[in-house]
Amino acid sequence: MGMTAKTAFVVQGDASLNLIRIRYLGHVTAADMKAGAGEVTALLAKMRPGFTVLTDLSGLDSMDLECVPNLTKQMDEFRAKGVATVVRIIPDPTKDIGLNILAIVHYRRGVRVVTCKTAAEAAHVLKQ
Repeated sequence: MGMTAKTAFVVQGDASLNLIRIRYLGHVTAADMKAGAGEVTALLAKMRPGFTVLTDLSGLDSMDLECVPNLTKQMDEFRAKGVATVVRIIPDPTKDIGLNILAIVHYRRGVRVVTCKTAAEAAHVLKQ
């Protein structure tokens, strides 16, 4: 997905780093989530068990409640593929969109979840 004014989220992957990056931007709708689901699935196929997901909410304004089924489906797919670490950048706690609660249910034990306020803090966590 290219960066355009309408881009609601950007998905990038790096198989050599075993890392998936997801950036949410502006207002995200269920249609946006559905449109990017295939991209996430394609990247997931390239990851090895023990991979990391970096989720960046610093550019998020809002997300429709209808996005929850797509979010939880992604979380379940990540867990099934063997995600080890989830790093989230959430500079404004009021924009957490319920990820903490969803993570408890969909990641369970064994997945390290770290919430950071800045990209620099997240970069430090990723190096550990």
